[in-house]
Amino acid sequence: MKHKIIFEGPELAGKSYLMSQVYNYLEPKYNSGNRVLDGCHWFNCDVGIYGTKYGKIALEKYLELIEEMKEVNIIMEKFHLTEAVYQKLYNKIDFDFSNIEKRLKKEKAKIILTIYNEDIRLIKKRLKERLELYPHYKRIAQEPSQYIEQQRLYLKLLKKSKLDYLIINTSKLPDNNLTIKVLKFIKEK
Repeated sequence: MKHKIIFEGPELAGKSYLMSQVYNYLEPKYNSGNRVLDGCHWFNCDVGIYGTKYGKIALEKYLELIEEMKEVNIIMEKFHLTEAVYQKLYNKIDFDFSNIEKRLKKEKAKIILTIYNEDIRLIKKRLKERLELYPHYKRIAQEPSQYIEQQRLYLKLLKKSKLDYLIINTSKLPDNNLTIKVLKFIKEK
């Protein structure tokens, strides 16, 4: 069985950066050499779906893909914990992810939770960078305190998880040591 890694964490926590580093390791190592990037599949799952009426449906379909694709590496950018966080914060709904985790456990999925120091200046800097790259993000940008609230809820929900997990503080990026920690956690180093 190959790696099934779920990157979770609040917005602006460096998930994409860390994922790209792990992907850059896994993809060439496991690539078939058949002129396609099949060494690791990267699913960006939070595209305006989680926290909406389609969140649960998306989780189910992605979970079916994970179960079907047993022989390949998969990294997921946000998944069931994000649905739980968004449902709680934006809809005041407690999302039960226990059945999802039972299925993920069978696939030996692991969670990498990216967090940052609760530093308002750091969050403002990252928000500014995000807005420069993606101006449309302005429509959903929040105050730094709200990103901290997200992070605290992720940490609380992670305690309920039945999956193996690793918490990575991404306050300082780039940092190759963070990638090495993830690779050791998934027994690649």
